[in-house]
Amino acid sequence: MADSSVAVIIPAFRAEHLIGEAVGSVVRQSWPDWQVWIVADDGQDYEQVLARQGLRDSRFNFLSSGRVGAGASRARNLALDRIGTAHAAILDADDRMKPEKLARAVALLAEHPIVSVALDVLDDSYRRLRLVGTGPDRLLAPGEYKFTSLSMDSMIVWDRRRTDARYDPGLSNMTDLELLLQLYRTVSTSWHLGTPLHDYLKLGMSMSNGPGVTEKMIRSKREILRRLETGVYPMADARGPDGMAKFLRISLAAEETYGAAVAATPGLLFEDHLEPMLRAEPPA
Repeated sequence: MADSSVAVIIPAFRAEHLIGEAVGSVVRQSWPDWQVWIVADDGQDYEQVLARQGLRDSRFNFLSSGRVGAGASRARNLALDRIGTAHAAILDADDRMKPEKLARAVALLAEHPIVSVALDVLDDSYRRLRLVGTGPDRLLAPGEYKFTSLSMDSMIVWDRRRTDARYDPGLSNMTDLELLLQLYRTVSTSWHLGTPLHDYLKLGMSMSNGPGVTEKMIRSKREILRRLETGVYPMADARGPDGMAKFLRISLAAEETYGAAVAATPGLLFEDHLEPMLRAEPPA
């Protein structure tokens, strides 16, 4: 495996109108040793889509799931099985990386097998809604992680030589968190950059925010919690499963009260509803 190269994996489903932003954000990275792996899950020729937007590069790689709507997990796994780089990063087709993300992450991967970054949460017009996980750079144990990075987990970069995993296509949501639980099997801590280096778009019709998502989120959270409670995710830090389970219980309680909270405060973000509940019950 190349020591410094990062494979950025982008699953693409009906992403023609946004994928140029995602790929362009990789092209603009200050770290030059990257590859982009785009996995079409809709039969689209994304090489041509990007070329029409003026995006061509020998570091672009194109795969296809061979299906329509097979799911982001299957698409990501297809690329993870093909890449030969030491480092991997996931980028959704509707998100972006800040220009310094890969450079800062790769520098830290020399010491820490997993690096996460704070989020800049944006609406579909790229207006900031809020930040998540900002503050000092710090070491996080698995049981502390979600009390800092409380929203979305596809911002991580990891060293595949020291930990690796594949996505669970059986889960409809929370697949990024489930992958992280697997990565923690051989890694006792991760490093968190408190600078927002990843743009996370909240789209009305995305897998995380579209109609019917609340019910899917609840089912996935309950399933992951069940797995944690039954020992499916052993971790290098033995306290990790208990801390992750505590987060999920609080998050499920937040799901139950979110509807009433939105009715009282229209436009309330789930993160704004959840965060005070996490602060009231910090990890042990």
